[in-house]
Amino acid sequence: MARFTASIIAGTGLMLAALLTGCAASVGAEPAPTTSTGSVAPSAPAEPDAVAPELVPDGSAADNLPYFDATVATVLAAEPNPGGRAYIDALAGAGFDKTQMEVTFDTTHVDLAVDAVQFSVRLNGECLIGQNGPSSGGYHSMVAPPFSTGTCLIGSTRQIDW
Repeated sequence: MARFTASIIAGTGLMLAALLTGCAASVGAEPAPTTSTGSVAPSAPAEPDAVAPELVPDGSAADNLPYFDATVATVLAAEPNPGGRAYIDALAGAGFDKTQMEVTFDTTHVDLAVDAVQFSVRLNGECLIGQNGPSSGGYHSMVAPPFSTGTCLIGSTRQIDW
């Protein structure tokens, strides 16, 4: 009987997780991302014959995703969990337009560290979006269309005034 009860509890937990995952995926009626990457290893050595990615100013966001990721990898190599300003400064230094960037706050309203920092660059009608933090399992990036508001990130973002 105990074995049967444990199976029911485990099965119910799996069903609940699946339902919540489905609900979370449908929140907001915005389009799904068009391209996604997994974690980027910030300290992974480059292949000897690999050509370093470069900014393609007239290219699509997907064309520029490798350069975006490489720029962020240099930030993460110096500091595994940097604040939002480090990402913005590095991306601006790499040639991305700072006026087209967004970044979330480093702390909550009660002055606690956030679980993850999100940052983005609007580029030729698309968004390059990055996220890093303990709750996100490391660095992740993607290309997505902007929201109907013209922004790339949801919620409150910091004013980039430096």
